[in-house]
Amino acid sequence: MQLAKRKFKAESQRLLDLMINSIYTHKEIFLRELISNASDAMDKMYYKALTEESIDFNRDDFKIMITYDKDQRILKVSDTGIGMTKEELADNLGTIAKSGTFDFKSNTGSHDGIDIIGQFGVGFYSSFMVSDEVRVISRPYGSQTAYEWISEGADGFVINETVKDSVGTEIIMKIKENTEDDHYDEYLSEYGLRTIIKKYSDFIRYPIMMPVNHSRLKEGTEDEYESYETIETINSMVPIWKKNKDELTEEDYRNFYQEKHYGFDEPLKTIHYNADGVVSFNAILYIPKTMPFDYYTKEYEKGLELYSRGVLIMNKSGDLLPDYFSFVKGMVDSEDLSLNISREILQQDKQLKRIAKNIQSKIKKELLNLLEEDRETYQAFFETFGRQLKYGIYEGFGVNKDELKDLVLFHSSKKEDLISLREYVESMPEDQKYIYYAAGDSLDKIKKMPQTEMVAEKGYEILYFTEDVDEFAIRILSEYDGKAFKSVSGSDLGFETGDTEKNEDQDDRTKELFDYLKDQLKDKVKDVRVSNRLKHHPVCLANEGEVSIEMEKILNAMPNDQKITAEKVLEINTHHDVYQALKGAFDSEDLEKVNLYAGILYNQALLIEGLPLEDPLKFTEDIVKIMK
Repeated sequence: MQLAKRKFKAESQRLLDLMINSIYTHKEIFLRELISNASDAMDKMYYKALTEESIDFNRDDFKIMITYDKDQRILKVSDTGIGMTKEELADNLGTIAKSGTFDFKSNTGSHDGIDIIGQFGVGFYSSFMVSDEVRVISRPYGSQTAYEWISEGADGFVINETVKDSVGTEIIMKIKENTEDDHYDEYLSEYGLRTIIKKYSDFIRYPIMMPVNHSRLKEGTEDEYESYETIETINSMVPIWKKNKDELTEEDYRNFYQEKHYGFDEPLKTIHYNADGVVSFNAILYIPKTMPFDYYTKEYEKGLELYSRGVLIMNKSGDLLPDYFSFVKGMVDSEDLSLNISREILQQDKQLKRIAKNIQSKIKKELLNLLEEDRETYQAFFETFGRQLKYGIYEGFGVNKDELKDLVLFHSSKKEDLISLREYVESMPEDQKYIYYAAGDSLDKIKKMPQTEMVAEKGYEILYFTEDVDEFAIRILSEYDGKAFKSVSGSDLGFETGDTEKNEDQDDRTKELFDYLKDQLKDKVKDVRVSNRLKHHPVCLANEGEVSIEMEKILNAMPNDQKITAEKVLEINTHHDVYQALKGAFDSEDLEKVNLYAGILYNQALLIEGLPLEDPLKFTEDIVKIMK
């Protein structure tokens, strides 16, 4: 006998509409929720079997069955769990946000081997996102009577007595017709259902089974095929992160990396991390071998897959990784997370922050170990993702500089391979006070820079900065192990050059010449000085202030047209023949020739720095004048 329709006990249709249309971001989540509920029901049955000796129940009997009929638009989710009584159907399904699982957890507490997934009691209602009608047939353990719960949505529900052969629950959904915006047929196809199960519920502890279609050659024919169907287990059940590390091989980790589509390459480094303490979690993290094609674009989304008790909660949880480790792929599973009502968005709680901090420390520790124990592999990693670590030093005004300073590498004047800052400092001579560096477009150009001559002659190693972020990061870092950084192009090299003893008359005359040159080039350079850094080259540009010449080039190459200008100093080598020609013209008061030489030397210094000439035509005309 069909009973009268009952109204939901929740306050209003608006609440159910909210459950169906607003809480869940993706409609496909409904299957995750129903499978999780089925898993809960079997956990309860398993717990009952553990606590009551009279129950003879084989865990192998536990399973979740997914079946579908595309023509009738029916999707069924069945379980062999504990089932529900008539009262439980009315209470648990008739009251939105009434959770039998929450009551079970409250009454029993935790138990070995029992991980109850759901607790809010709203997951079932996600089925209405894809269904015109939902029927629930359930037979509780210990009863021969089954009941059927039927609803078409917020108008209410009815409960009828019915017949069911075995204990458990079956949810039967009448799937909606396709619309312009929603393609509901994917919930009635083997491929669509398999994809959702593998994505969200692959590690549910019980087998999720489904009919799978195959084809084979008909017996006695050469080109005729027939279809046949088998029932197969779709999910993996035992997560790789729950297994002992000793049981796993590199191939196991590599297969997981590729199955989860973390990358199309192979992982360079795998980190299997099991943490116990204030917060417990399992993680498998990968450092990819190659950079994703969209890594430095707005489209790239960092984050780790986040699971709660084996159920995927978030596809990419960006809060688990700092930006400077955004290249890391993988997953985290924790039983300690505080979830919100939709099991999609996390509360911003202490557990999540602790997990993120632990993961950050673990990644750094593993990278440092790799640097010490497998230099070749670390250098391969750094050549791919080192720029991101340097950005990490620079961003946020250096808030993470101490975290990252031991991970960055640079080329140098004395090493063919990359070196760390610690290695540089440890090899410094006793009389060296500073860490010297030179910045340029390429290693080849930096090696030929005139500004490096004096520092190199002193026997001091020079770090070579070839990436646009290098000098910005070092300026933020400012020092390492008490040693300040100093550019070879800076106005002060930080050591005596031994070039201070000069004839007093020559000094006075040189000062007059340099004052004259400064006046002629006043719109182009801040000063003109005798160079104490040049040995073989006649001229170079040095800089003063916070913005270097290399920074000027980088900043002005950006699209926002900043027009940044470094404070430039023209340095002239007074030991060079070119200077003697310049001074000779000045002594003979041939100011036209002095001006000609000054312009050529200034433009030569610009070319050495890779800066554009202000007037290329005049420069060529000046060269012609000299040749004549």
